[in-house]
Amino acid sequence: MRLLSVNVGQPTALQVGNRTTITGIRKHPVPGRVRVTVTGLDGDHVLNRQHHGGPDQAVYVYTREDYDHWTETLGKPLDPGTFGENLLLSGLESAGVCVGERFRIGTVLLEVTAPRIPCGTLGARMEDAGFVKRFAGARRPGFYTRVLEGGDVGCGDEVTREAAPGGAPTVAELFDLWYGPQPSRETLERYLASPLALRLRRNVEQLLAERF
Repeated sequence: MRLLSVNVGQPTALQVGNRTTITGIRKHPVPGRVRVTVTGLDGDHVLNRQHHGGPDQAVYVYTREDYDHWTETLGKPLDPGTFGENLLLSGLESAGVCVGERFRIGTVLLEVTAPRIPCGTLGARMEDAGFVKRFAGARRPGFYTRVLEGGDVGCGDEVTREAAPGGAPTVAELFDLWYGPQPSRETLERYLASPLALRLRRNVEQLLAERF
């Protein structure tokens, strides 16, 4: 596996429905090596702190294999950073990655914490109000990570992967909490045994409280 692109975003205005919002979703590749800390990549801007960013969602990762799907589906090539990802990797599809897996990239160690859940900002970024539904249907969400060891990364870095403990949920399973059948109590409790992002953990705990 390889790191194909390192992307950061500056605050820009984007029309989302009938309102204008300032967002950092428009990310672009940057050259050289980029510092990564527990808060994310140097030079990257996260504006909506209610739903994005923070120590448990510090770095968003997408994959070349997922991009290949969208290139074929949309009928056009897409530039790195199109989906707002910080890091673009080759050699895997995001849906099968498990929470708790760790990725060593350069001198940085990342731990997977949650899938990306699409919102209207993504639709506006893609200039397609229906894209959120298409993104959900494709089940290629990418994944958020926390930074266990800071350092620096650069395009071309080798990526090594460390498996999660047995029983850890995949990114696709967690994505289906929003878009698929609701799981059993036992399944939700199994999810909570993994190192979920705080926002996701609260969602799972709320499901347990409401349904059981």
